[in-house]
Amino acid sequence: MLKIGKIYHEPDVASYDRGREMLDRFPDAERVEVPSHWNIPELHGDEGGVGEWNRTKKTVLVLGAKKGLQVRPFYRSCDFIAPSQANGCAMACSYCYVARRKGYANPITTFVNIGGIMGAVERHAAKQGMKLEGTQADEKDWVYELGTNSDLSVDAAVSDNVRDLVGLFREMPNAKATFATKFVNREMLEYDPRGKTRLRFSLMPPETSKLVDVRTSPVEERIGAINDFVEAGYEVNVNFGPVIAKDGWREDYAALFEMLDDALSDEAKAQLASEVIFLTHTQELHEVNLRWHPKGEDILWRPQIQEYKTSQASGDRVLRYERNLKRRLVAEFEELLTEHLPYCRIRYAF
Repeated sequence: MLKIGKIYHEPDVASYDRGREMLDRFPDAERVEVPSHWNIPELHGDEGGVGEWNRTKKTVLVLGAKKGLQVRPFYRSCDFIAPSQANGCAMACSYCYVARRKGYANPITTFVNIGGIMGAVERHAAKQGMKLEGTQADEKDWVYELGTNSDLSVDAAVSDNVRDLVGLFREMPNAKATFATKFVNREMLEYDPRGKTRLRFSLMPPETSKLVDVRTSPVEERIGAINDFVEAGYEVNVNFGPVIAKDGWREDYAALFEMLDDALSDEAKAQLASEVIFLTHTQELHEVNLRWHPKGEDILWRPQIQEYKTSQASGDRVLRYERNLKRRLVAEFEELLTEHLPYCRIRYAF
């Protein structure tokens, strides 16, 4: 997954304990000082970098300090979005929104001021007090999303930020963490979350995943890990997303649901919940993908059944399935899931 050969870093990274740890972790990597983790022209502004997309993700690491430590409210997978401990990813899913926001390459950027990030979350949770009324995210705890801009299972292979965050929520009486992942990192089985971290494995039919989930763990491996993570003390949910409307998608998902049902223990089934997210795409990302992974666009780029819409979450102009079609697709998916996995609660679908 990673073979770090170059580290771009902000000038003060070595003044942080985590920064020194990470520099020591990759002693043979070339070091390049930059003024800001967001201001690296050869990464974020180099159009020619598209051809090196996967190599960059494998060999480059960026270190910086997270400047904004705000906690933001949200309403789907969580109650609040925590300040991110990383940005970018070593994986290369061809539908990823982070790539289209950060330019022509988005390797992992790890934030070394983890103490400040954890402090911001802890203070925010303390102000909330105990959760007296349940929400869509959870009945008992305030839920904090940790992974809107990265995959924490991969981040955990780079630094101890994720271990520290799991430890933080383990001790918080009124809050739990959550993040979605497409990577199986079995070292995380030793983190002892005690039910206070909700890990959501992202799943789609294996053949579709092989085409668009580039550099991720195979779907079969993700499903095979669920019981182990439940046994290790995680709450494990599943994220069916993005759901891609392609020929035979209903049959593909029926087979996926049967695979999941066959694999899960009774304990895993009893705590299972899901979220369903249909594909979002953009013209800009389509054009980038044509230059490094055009085959995936055969199923992602279907303007004859897609329409432009402004995203409520980001304000971006995005392509989604045409409104009436999507309404039917969502209903069909929910019916199919309920038929095959009646014990799997749907937290939301859109």
